[in-house]
Amino acid sequence: MILTGREILNNVKNGNIYVTPFDESMLNPNSLDYRIDYNLLELADLPVDPKKQTSYNEINFTDDGYILSPNKTYLANTYEEIGSDLFVPSLIGKTSLGRLGLFLQITADLGNLGAKHKWTLELKAVQPIKIYPMMHIGQVTFWSTVGENDIKYRGKYAKFSEAKSSEIYKEFLKDEDL
Repeated sequence: MILTGREILNNVKNGNIYVTPFDESMLNPNSLDYRIDYNLLELADLPVDPKKQTSYNEINFTDDGYILSPNKTYLANTYEEIGSDLFVPSLIGKTSLGRLGLFLQITADLGNLGAKHKWTLELKAVQPIKIYPMMHIGQVTFWSTVGENDIKYRGKYAKFSEAKSSEIYKEFLKDEDL
């Protein structure tokens, strides 16, 4: 079941949900807004080959904003560090930005128990759209779990608090190549 805004607040206060910095004004009826940080990665390799490490152009955008181009994939990260050992976070976009043609979290919206960090955001613009650092770009929801809660995420992206490119190419490498 999804937590209400009041339950998110209660669980932040009692330490079951980790959000820093936390701003109570960003609470919604069943989610919490999050903001985008100041850095973007723009996918540089075309065509993309999952068997090869992908290159990205680093973009540090300012308070003047940055225009995302259509048909490009961008990675960014949340300004807030978010996570929980008890609740599963799910990061989604904001309807107001979706209505302007910005896709957020193209496929990877579901977080993992135990991961607490800045989350990598996947951005795709349908048409040119200007974004600004620190703007409310999405929402995080928290879901309760059923069953044993003894496996925490320790995967390849667990230790990163900045936008992180895909590491799927490692799945194609032989063990001795790693």
